[in-house]
Amino acid sequence: MCRSTPSATGNKANAANDEATEIWWFSVVDIVRVLTQQPDYQTARKYWNKLKERLSKEGSESVTNCHRLKLTAADGKKYLTDVATAETLLRLVQSVPSPKAEPIKLWLAKVGYERMQELADPSLSVDRARAAWQQHGRSEKWIQQRMMGQETRNKLTDYWANHDIKAGKEYAILTNLIHQEWAGVNVKQHKEMKGLQSQNLRDHMSEAELIFTALAELSTRQIAESRDATGMPENQAAAQSGGKIAKQARLELESKTGKSVLTADNYLPVNQAAAIKDKEK
Repeated sequence: MCRSTPSATGNKANAANDEATEIWWFSVVDIVRVLTQQPDYQTARKYWNKLKERLSKEGSESVTNCHRLKLTAADGKKYLTDVATAETLLRLVQSVPSPKAEPIKLWLAKVGYERMQELADPSLSVDRARAAWQQHGRSEKWIQQRMMGQETRNKLTDYWANHDIKAGKEYAILTNLIHQEWAGVNVKQHKEMKGLQSQNLRDHMSEAELIFTALAELSTRQIAESRDATGMPENQAAAQSGGKIAKQARLELESKTGKSVLTADNYLPVNQAAAIKDKEK
């Protein structure tokens, strides 16, 4: 199910969120309009149509990766609109000759070079992640738990990849199932509890939430391995079993401490958190 968000102003892209996969789809014309500083929507749409023709002739897959969804326009009505993920939009930006697009192109070149460095030396990606979390004020204890949880997560997704689970939607379904089992709420509900929107839930978890998430995913992988679970039905059963193990541990801890493991706390900047609350009202 996709939930659309209308453009509030001419400078904000209309978007829709696929709640199953947590993927955002953005109006291509709105992005093109901002980058090319076109005076109105129709002019931007004509620009996009010409750009589509050129890219198609060049054999670019970017146009193929664009889809059409009904998005809510400023007049409150829904219209079929060309949409793309952030990944596809970043590719399209490279084909737009515009001063506003230039900083993004430079940033992409920098990120691409850093990625090449990380492929040659994987430890660099770990160092960059640690530095980013430190800049955001995370404690060393939190960072260590976050990195351990990510390693556990990577081992689980590696197992899924080798046992007929498709990256993307099927990963999201299994992840949500594990989360629902151990936490008693699904990923979307947990994010709402913390006042998050497009942010990564794990980057806003407490130490305890990270630990129980890791326990659920570790249990899921080990159960799946013991059964040689292959395909969605078998891995869904493993996900439920793994999540229940972490749930039992969570309930036991909560009974001893009298406190809920799940928390509404987040690491959003104060002004950003206030803006989200105002938007929800």
